[in-house]
Amino acid sequence: MTQRERDRLVALHKAAKKLITQKQAARQTGLSERQLRRLLAKLRSEGDQAVVHAARGRASNRKLSAQAEKHAVAILSQPVYAGFGPTLAAEYLEQRHGVQVGRETLRGWMAAAGLWKPRRKSGRPHPWRPRRGCRGELVQWDTSEHDWLEGRGEKLQLIGMIDDASSESLARFVRHDSSEENRRLLKTYLEQNGRPVAFYTDRASLFVNTPKNSAGEDPKLLPPTQIGRALQELGIESITAYSPQAKGRVERSFGTAQDRLVKGLRVAGATTIEQANAYLESEFLPWWNATLRVRPAHPDEAHRELGPEHDLDSALSHVETRRVANDYTIRFRGKSYQIDRKAIVPGLRNGRVRVESRLDGVLVARFGKHELALKRCGAQPQSERARAKSAQPKNTQAESVQAEPASAAAEKAGGKAAGRGGSDWMKDFDLKDSPPVWKAAQASGARPDDTQD
Repeated sequence: MTQRERDRLVALHKAAKKLITQKQAARQTGLSERQLRRLLAKLRSEGDQAVVHAARGRASNRKLSAQAEKHAVAILSQPVYAGFGPTLAAEYLEQRHGVQVGRETLRGWMAAAGLWKPRRKSGRPHPWRPRRGCRGELVQWDTSEHDWLEGRGEKLQLIGMIDDASSESLARFVRHDSSEENRRLLKTYLEQNGRPVAFYTDRASLFVNTPKNSAGEDPKLLPPTQIGRALQELGIESITAYSPQAKGRVERSFGTAQDRLVKGLRVAGATTIEQANAYLESEFLPWWNATLRVRPAHPDEAHRELGPEHDLDSALSHVETRRVANDYTIRFRGKSYQIDRKAIVPGLRNGRVRVESRLDGVLVARFGKHELALKRCGAQPQSERARAKSAQPKNTQAESVQAEPASAAAEKAGGKAAGRGGSDWMKDFDLKDSPPVWKAAQASGARPDDTQD
């Protein structure tokens, strides 16, 4: 009997002995007068058990059988369902095995079978930043490095974008977290939704250039990265976070994905990046956007349409600047390209052009508002001297030195001209056996003053 039931019993006994009125007893027990009179009648026939619920100690009429519990636990004990939580396990039991079990009931079954260990949150709670009001006002963007395939295939990384107001998500598996792969996902987002007001990223080198040391340049004066330049050309603000907690929404989405998405890929048997992206686009993202997406505080749409002035292929290219040579060629990534004669305009020679390496592999050059057609130059013909030099073995000189006899060293000491021109006029000359200079001068009849001059 609980303390509440004891308090009710005391009030009932007082009312039965006419120590208090039924109205006062009803007020003390929190019951209506009608319900109090029923309990008084039950008290006279059953005694103190009148305040105890009749269903106490009995199994619920909706309780599942022990056979259903045994069947569900046997399914969840399979290796493919290792690490599943009660919520995810209940969904898979219903979808794949036709077993309908409430998550709280399943939580008890899994805990009793040792398949689930209840976790308790500890620590000081941190207040969350309020969501933005409109969809497209702020989009968080990050990459998660995790063992997504659990060793069944190559190592993958997940690039994800999540809307701050609605939690709508877009993601893609990639092999490398490169600028090109991030620009590909950015193009998909812009084509589906339009231009958001701002993207919220970390301070990775893909998004922002930072000085090498504290005494370096002002970060505001450093040139933008390829992604930063693309966002500027499209009129999208770029906001950088100084801690993972600042962009907590996308970080928490990765935490959910590392739990549910990993298990879903395991059940689906994904072993390649193509299979992983197929499951991500057909199963996980539709589930996310249908289940975890929330309604923004304001129905207004902050996304802006792409106008004719926004060339996605141009803005999302890898852009570099090159100088045009006198023969109207440019060098890019170790290759030469010839500018078409019809595309030549005044001021192009020795001018600087914008070279765009686009996501589809096309190379485009721009000079102001003019788009220049490029043609790959063939290999430049070599001169006779260059061909002879390239045909000579690299170790010819070393072999000639090794094959040279020891007697040739004395000839080199006397003069190297013999080796160069083939003349032997100094062949028998030995500096050690020659007379001093003053004796040679006397022998020739020259005066000392003349020798000094």
